[in-house]
Amino acid sequence: MDIPKLVEILRATIVPSQREDAEAQLFQIHKIIGFAPMVIQIIMADHIDMPVRQAGVIYLKNMITQFWQPREADNSRDPVPFNIHEQDRAEIRNAIIEAVIEAPDIIRVQLVVCINNIVKHDFPGRWPQIVEKISLYLQYTDYRTWVGALMCLHQLIKNYEYKNLEERAPLNEALEHLLPMVYERMVHLLQDTSELSVLCQKMILKAFYALTQYFLPQDLITRDAFGLWMQVIRDVIDRPIPDVVNSFDDDEKAESPYWKSKKWALHILTRIFERYGSPGNVTKDYKQFSEWYLKTFSGGILEVVLKLLDQYRQNIYVAPRVLQQSINYLKTAVAHAHSWKFLKPHMRQIVSDVLFPLMCHTKEDSELWEEDPIEYIRLKFDVFEDFVSPVAAAQVLLHTVCLKRKDLLQATMEFCMSVLVQPGAEARQKDGALHMVGTLADLLLKKKVYKDQVEHVLTSYVFPEFQSTEGYMRARACWVLHYFCDVNFRNEGNLTRALELTQQCLVQDKDLPVRVEAAIALQVLITSQEKAQVLMEPHVKVIILELLKIIRETENDDLTNVMQKLVCTYSEQVAPIAVEMTEHLAATFGQVIQSDEGTEEKAVTAMGLLNTISTILTVMEDQKDIMAQLETVVLSVVGLIIQNSVMEFYEEVLSLVYSLTCTNVSANMWQVYELIFEMFQKDGYDYFIDMMPALHNYITVDTSAFLSNPRYMEIMYTICKLVLKSDPGEDPESHAAKLLEVILLQCKGLVDQFVPLFVELALERLTREVKTSELRTMCLQVVIAALYYNPALLLETLNNMHLPNTNEPILSQFIRQWIDDTDCFLGVHDRKMCILGLCTLMDTPSNRPEAITAVAQQLISSLVLLFEGLKRAYANRALAEQDDSEGEEEEEEEDIDAVICEDDDDVIEEDNHEYLEALEKSIGGADVDAEEDDEDYDEDGLEETQLETYETPLDEEDYPVDEFAVFKHTLEKLRVQDPGWYNVLTCNLKADQVKVIQEIYTLADQRLAAKTSKKIEEQGGYVFTNTSVPPAFNFGN
Repeated sequence: MDIPKLVEILRATIVPSQREDAEAQLFQIHKIIGFAPMVIQIIMADHIDMPVRQAGVIYLKNMITQFWQPREADNSRDPVPFNIHEQDRAEIRNAIIEAVIEAPDIIRVQLVVCINNIVKHDFPGRWPQIVEKISLYLQYTDYRTWVGALMCLHQLIKNYEYKNLEERAPLNEALEHLLPMVYERMVHLLQDTSELSVLCQKMILKAFYALTQYFLPQDLITRDAFGLWMQVIRDVIDRPIPDVVNSFDDDEKAESPYWKSKKWALHILTRIFERYGSPGNVTKDYKQFSEWYLKTFSGGILEVVLKLLDQYRQNIYVAPRVLQQSINYLKTAVAHAHSWKFLKPHMRQIVSDVLFPLMCHTKEDSELWEEDPIEYIRLKFDVFEDFVSPVAAAQVLLHTVCLKRKDLLQATMEFCMSVLVQPGAEARQKDGALHMVGTLADLLLKKKVYKDQVEHVLTSYVFPEFQSTEGYMRARACWVLHYFCDVNFRNEGNLTRALELTQQCLVQDKDLPVRVEAAIALQVLITSQEKAQVLMEPHVKVIILELLKIIRETENDDLTNVMQKLVCTYSEQVAPIAVEMTEHLAATFGQVIQSDEGTEEKAVTAMGLLNTISTILTVMEDQKDIMAQLETVVLSVVGLIIQNSVMEFYEEVLSLVYSLTCTNVSANMWQVYELIFEMFQKDGYDYFIDMMPALHNYITVDTSAFLSNPRYMEIMYTICKLVLKSDPGEDPESHAAKLLEVILLQCKGLVDQFVPLFVELALERLTREVKTSELRTMCLQVVIAALYYNPALLLETLNNMHLPNTNEPILSQFIRQWIDDTDCFLGVHDRKMCILGLCTLMDTPSNRPEAITAVAQQLISSLVLLFEGLKRAYANRALAEQDDSEGEEEEEEEDIDAVICEDDDDVIEEDNHEYLEALEKSIGGADVDAEEDDEDYDEDGLEETQLETYETPLDEEDYPVDEFAVFKHTLEKLRVQDPGWYNVLTCNLKADQVKVIQEIYTLADQRLAAKTSKKIEEQGGYVFTNTSVPPAFNFGN
């Protein structure tokens, strides 16, 4: 293969009609030694068309991502998977840094991804030269060379960004030489304000941020060095922006290196202050550093941050991300007396002249509202936008300072009220004031002096805005009601009015963003205000149908959550329109997943729609006629997902299948059963645990139908067999074993031919390595269930079975393992199964196998241990049910005065501090106090196992077999009918074990009496034959 030929193949990949053939050719030749280095030569050839070079670099990036790391075949019989040959890897390592330095930006952006992957697998072992090369090129005088070298340095550091200090040793060794050099370059660059110089500065700051984002290497960055870095970072923030940049439009300004370098400088400062420099909120490793940082740098850094905010106050442009990070820095500063001292004189002006303008509706907001209301809604409800938005930062700072610092809440409310009562105030200013009031809603509702005035504020200043000609003011009125949803309305008429106004906005408003805010506000009012639920009941149909239209229009996930909550609140009212709702949701789902844009937001919305359908099915579960109609609608969604292998929604679709099979399995759902099997075989191994609830339903809800078609049992057995033999992990394997146990208990006496298959599958898995006690006990439980199913059949099966790598009788191995693992059976079901199995084992005929006789004196001891655990498990279950029935206690009213600090106090976040200490232990001190932790370990916390949710007849309340009674009956029977065997079983019992057995006997009688009493009660109570009542009672002589 020569270069011109490869160039033509790459050129063909960008021609739609030739792409498929070209990709096939590349697939045939990409494994040839020399191919990848040849692609690099093409990428770096200036005379070749840029689209061809782009195609080449993308192909190279994909090759390095997939095939750089050496891999081995999963099985020795399989061919060795392709990896890029070491000869080619060496050539690429030797050339790629120069390629990054020389390449144009459009190529470089792909090459740095290659660098990242190579560093991940080859540094330091195979590629220590990267450090030498970066060092070499940073000694050049050409800034363009520096840009490429710094990009490589950034990728080197990024590979260690999330690693702890111990794992960073190779990086630290490299940076001992590189970091001082980079600092010197930074100092040199600061004297040059050219765009290329500032671009280099930005790259240095990005690398420094990656280095310090999660760990601050104090041995690498000494206090002297740290002070020098802080000075250059401060200089970057304080540096004026050139006039030429100020002539750009706002979007271009924000993207210029001048503002981006400030953004990264503030990123660093904010992160270091928050994570390492905030006394009381750091781990002990940074305790001394935090105290030093606060006292040494607070004043100087706050000075330049306040200068930036003052520019914004004077309507001088400040990039949004720079503004956001500046505000975030102040949020941390508010908590410390030392930094608060610098900040306090400016705080009221910051509130009125910085935070307030940010929280007002802007010209840009209005343009987006008019031109693209759906995009406006997406931005307003995008949680990721909150991480970068200066408006969200302003909200957090306002809330923090009003919560933590004296008199700021009062000053802020006075300011807001001055705007709201001002006769000529612009609508956008009123919007900002209401935005601030809503942000402080939780504080106002907790502080006695304001709580009683909230209703008046709502009726006087919020309700009128529902009639505003400005759509954004109507939306703001809904938003404020949303945040004051917990207000105690003393006048019920005001609550009624609030609901009416919000409903009008939802149903009648012409502006889509208003209707969205109204929907959310209405739902939280209904949820929070008990009377609101009743007042809105007649309007539920109108509200829900309108909400369905808005969901279809906006594809907004917040609205699907609103719908779910309304469905749960008004289950009776939803019933008549449940089918119509589900049809609407199904159509919207199809619209979302079939649209061209496969964005993350759309995936979240689609999941929300499926969850809403699932909620409707759950609420309608007992309405058979409605469920039959819903099934038809929902199956269209199920089919769409499974038949098109839309894997990202498998979890949700299996939840729908579960909901459709909870009370009945229709003929259509048995067809879905076949589809699930196809899905499992194709790509569903990873989703087996998600399939479990539905598979459990197919076995237990309509057992006769399940057994009527041999194909259904064959599918279930095949699934379990594939899971238990394919090593997908022990959790899925435990679930597969559970399915086998469920079949044996659900179909007792009806599946004799499958018992040997199930038992062999479970025992064969035990011959391979088992790491968790859960899988071991679950496999044992399959055999125990088979013993309970038919003892003679199991004994015959085990006698006829041969397992690899063992000559010992299988029955002996099984019983010994069972006895050894008695203490590993947890929860109610597993212990109950174990007890019934051991009682069956004891109650074998006189010609019992030697394997049982060998453990005779351990059987009762094991049973005593199980009963003790079972009593605890029953007690825990009863306690949990009692807690559920009592419900959550009302939270005590909190007065926020308790958390407001004086000016010379530091604010210590206790929860945050405890979390950091726990995190520190988990990272570095996992072994500390391990023995003490083991001693304090409480098994009771694990009484209910996840697998216990898959119920069997054994777990039904009216199941006729009681394990306490079975134990008592078995021992009594043996005492009378087989005294010799009884004596063998009981001869070595200790006094405390005898006492436990007596307690078990007593409990057996009590449980039998309770069950009898309950049965009589269900049949109408006791019937007394003598109904005559004496005419009088004589209490005297």
